[in-house]
Amino acid sequence: MSALIRLLSLLAATLLLAACATPGHSPTTLRPFTTDGCSLFPDRSADGKKDWHCCCVQHDRRYWRGGPASLRLQADEELRACVANTTGDAGLARVMYAGVRVGGSAHWPTSFRWGYGWGYGRGYAPLTEAEQREADRLEGEYAASTGFDSCPRAPASAVAASMPR
Repeated sequence: MSALIRLLSLLAATLLLAACATPGHSPTTLRPFTTDGCSLFPDRSADGKKDWHCCCVQHDRRYWRGGPASLRLQADEELRACVANTTGDAGLARVMYAGVRVGGSAHWPTSFRWGYGWGYGRGYAPLTEAEQREADRLEGEYAASTGFDSCPRAPASAVAASMPR
């Protein structure tokens, strides 16, 4: 019975993710940068004492741009480190990391997938030099008009020490 429940849960999650799709946009045209903060996850604790929103905005910058799967892994690891450093909560950081590893695939037709600035179907294709320049230009426009929150940086050794193995 529990296998059936897991299967139905996976099916329901897939349908929910598909409902968030961004259809009709070309995988060869980069849209202007947007961020929704932490997507389907809270941006801060209920009491407001811990706020990791800036980590999600930085993560969205990487996800919007997309590129090879190795860059996605790096972005997800940076999110985990930022959340652990910002909140002091390694458990929260691990939960968020697991969420983006499962839900952020370029192959999910969602508005928060890897490479969401491009239309669905680009996958993990590396950006050409011209695409990099266009992404830099669009990011610069966003930074000039809206600005980016910044996340504190922790030394890699401090973050690694906070992560149980």
